[in-house]
Amino acid sequence: MFLNCGRSLPLLRHTDVPPRVTENFILSGYRFPNYSLQDCLLSAFRPTNETGNFWTHFLPVFIFAYYFVEVFGWEGAPHGDDPFFYPLWNYFIGVFCLLMASSMAHLLNSMSLVVREVCFFVDYGTISAYTVGSSLAYFYYIHPQAGIREAGTGGFNGSQVGADTGPRPLSYAVPEFSTFFETFYIPSSCVVAIICVLSCCNTRQRWRQYRYVIRTLVFLLPFLISSTPVFYRLLTRSPYPAASSSFVASTSMPSFFYRHCFWLVVSAVFNISKFPERLAPGRFDIWGHSHQWFHCCTFLSILDELHMIKAELKAILLQPSLLLPAETLPRLPGPTIASTYGVMLLLQTTIASIIVWFSWCANSIYGPQRDQLAKEHLKKHLKCH
Repeated sequence: MFLNCGRSLPLLRHTDVPPRVTENFILSGYRFPNYSLQDCLLSAFRPTNETGNFWTHFLPVFIFAYYFVEVFGWEGAPHGDDPFFYPLWNYFIGVFCLLMASSMAHLLNSMSLVVREVCFFVDYGTISAYTVGSSLAYFYYIHPQAGIREAGTGGFNGSQVGADTGPRPLSYAVPEFSTFFETFYIPSSCVVAIICVLSCCNTRQRWRQYRYVIRTLVFLLPFLISSTPVFYRLLTRSPYPAASSSFVASTSMPSFFYRHCFWLVVSAVFNISKFPERLAPGRFDIWGHSHQWFHCCTFLSILDELHMIKAELKAILLQPSLLLPAETLPRLPGPTIASTYGVMLLLQTTIASIIVWFSWCANSIYGPQRDQLAKEHLKKHLKCH
């Protein structure tokens, strides 16, 4: 515990903290890496160089939740615990864990050098889990067969949902893609997510010079994989009849996706360039530095992604009786606990084991330094008394 002899905990310059704690072009506002949990929590309400990083991902949790729950109030929507919403809930879990882990990592990372490493290992893990949560939502709501039900059944994939009807569209899904979408899409998303966790965790122990570039580019791969259903939809005709309300509801999907991509690109530019603090080191130490803008842009991309998914959800709910010709692809099975929550649980277990391994390695490296810091602060405590 950081013993401050009854005084406020001082904020330090980059020369007064271990090099491991410093960030490029950020010269002041540092917390010494030996805070207590209480000190870390209280630091959310004082201007440190992590305060903005905390709030720019903590407050968005409530904004995201506000727009998320709108879905359950739509006319004709099934109950919130209906299997139809399993993928959406997994998407919510992914986003919620990402935002909370990110904000808590920035708030609690000054407890020790080891805790700092663990915080960001968890942060990387939740980002990867979020990409799989997105993939599940894309698979069931933006998938080429989303909305299909077998003739004679009632409701979407077993869900009883009222809808309007319309003329059946011509062939939409391409049989050549059936193997990828039905067999490899979700497993590929999971494998890529695990690769991303391994790569990002490694950048904290090696490849330090290029860590921001690696962390940014390594998440380009899961974006490309998880967005495959969206690319497919953009490059082919709509599965909904042109005169239907589902078609109208679905027309906003492309614009939301393009905005989603735009904010991701802008966030990547901020994360790699370290603008604006690169232009004026020391001026943006507390407010306005690149990581805060990175957080804002990533959340805006998530918000547009949510609106994109909601647009497709509304289209499906308006026309769950959509039928495609039998010769295209087999019927898409409805979401189940195993195919949604089960996938996420297996992934999270794998990611947790990776985090435990890297945390053990970090403890072996930084544990001795932590003990030395504790001894130094014990001496300061004795001097105060």
